[in-house]
Amino acid sequence: QVQLVESGGGSVQAGGSLRLSCVGSGRTFSTYTMGWFRQAPGKEREFVAAKTWRGGSTYYAESVKGRFTISRDNAKNTLYLQMNNLKPEDTAVYYCAAAEFARAVTTRSGYDYWGQGTQVTVAS
Repeated sequence: QVQLVESGGGSVQAGGSLRLSCVGSGRTFSTYTMGWFRQAPGKEREFVAAKTWRGGSTYYAESVKGRFTISRDNAKNTLYLQMNNLKPEDTAVYYCAAAEFARAVTTRSGYDYWGQGTQVTVAS
């Protein structure tokens, strides 16, 4: 079992930056593929970014490439999402997720554990 807790959300102006954190506990964090998803009001939860357990492979949604950076510190059991040049369309609840196996890492079904989410609001 893995417990995930996100933090770092907030309200910013367009063009601003935020860094989200996700602290994992329970099973060995470093062996999990980790990802970020987001859900805007009235929309489906969508993939944002993922990083495999040894950090060898990284994946991004097209809409965030060049603006967001996913990273992990296995020694601290922490996953990060650095978000730069934020846009109003980035407004959503952001969720951290963990997968025991690196399969379908860009889809919701590929993940076994989820955090409760943190709100990000970008004003125009």
